[in-house]
Amino acid sequence: MIHLKLYLTFSVTIISGVLMFVLFISELNYYLTKEVQPELFVDISRGNIKMKINLNVTFHNMPCAFLSIDAMDVSGENQIDVDHNLFKQRLKLSGERVEDEPEKQDLGDKSEEIVEAVKQKLDPDRCESCYGAETEDKKCCNTCEEVRDQYRKKGWAFKESDAIEQCKREGWSDKIKAQQNEGCNVYGYIEVNKVGGNFHMAPGKSFQQHHVHVHDLQALGGAKYNTTHTIHHLSFGEEYPGKVNPLDGLVQVDDTTQMMFQYFIKIVPTTYTSVDGMTVATNQFSATKHSKVIGILGDSGLPGMFVTYELSPMMVKYTEKRRSFMHFLTGVCAIIGGIFTVAGLIDSMIYHSARALQKKIELGKAT
Repeated sequence: MIHLKLYLTFSVTIISGVLMFVLFISELNYYLTKEVQPELFVDISRGNIKMKINLNVTFHNMPCAFLSIDAMDVSGENQIDVDHNLFKQRLKLSGERVEDEPEKQDLGDKSEEIVEAVKQKLDPDRCESCYGAETEDKKCCNTCEEVRDQYRKKGWAFKESDAIEQCKREGWSDKIKAQQNEGCNVYGYIEVNKVGGNFHMAPGKSFQQHHVHVHDLQALGGAKYNTTHTIHHLSFGEEYPGKVNPLDGLVQVDDTTQMMFQYFIKIVPTTYTSVDGMTVATNQFSATKHSKVIGILGDSGLPGMFVTYELSPMMVKYTEKRRSFMHFLTGVCAIIGGIFTVAGLIDSMIYHSARALQKKIELGKAT
């Protein structure tokens, strides 16, 4: 009986020590983590502030030569064929890179793809025709891309590339055909005004015609366009701890070719202040997606990826704060005191139960 009592007392002591250690580690971990307090304000940080749209999207069956990236907002600013901070990486259908270095050029661009032998024969001071698209500030078009840009500014469709000497010399049609069975990874960022707007990635060179945004698909042969894509990353502004981007990793499959994928995004301006006083002005967002099949040559829409966003008038502010040391100390004392109290009660029960049982055994022997 004495051995059993000692064994139970020893077991209670070990279990109490283990529980005390586990709860202390849990309390210490809670104290070391930072507390983030959210607050809600009316957003007054508009005006001339720019917003950065970070993106990394792979079109698995759309060549880089076909893609045009455009952005526009409600303030009237249009960015046609954005390429300043965006890169296009040509991909094989298997997903492997065609070239090690991504392209920052657009379709038919610029002298890198012109045969070196032909370049050396050309007069650097030449002035070639823009085929009727000359303007006051642009009288000469020495490359196919310059002709296309002038056509875009005039609002003309770029159809007969083989009839233009610059495009014929640069093998523009051959380059289109060479990339037909490829994919494209588009990554980088777009800077836009901090107002509602939209951006899209779609086939065909874009231009304005009678105040209407148009994509020239005839120059690409009017083929079917498979817009299957994966959004590896899409965010608005800088990253901060715990930020969730709901569209990251999304895969959209175009089963019919000629599908228009639309994303409607609600942006909430956000500031995150770390415990050392550093503040990050950024945004978080929610998204709704929709898709539909498009008719031939953009009837009732255009195949591609279209993102429409609007900003909430409210702002969320997150502030990191250290947890109170006194709260931690109080918690540790409560853990130690509580476990000692419970362990004492259990030990007392064991002691009194053992004594009562021993008396009954002794009375039984006496009788």
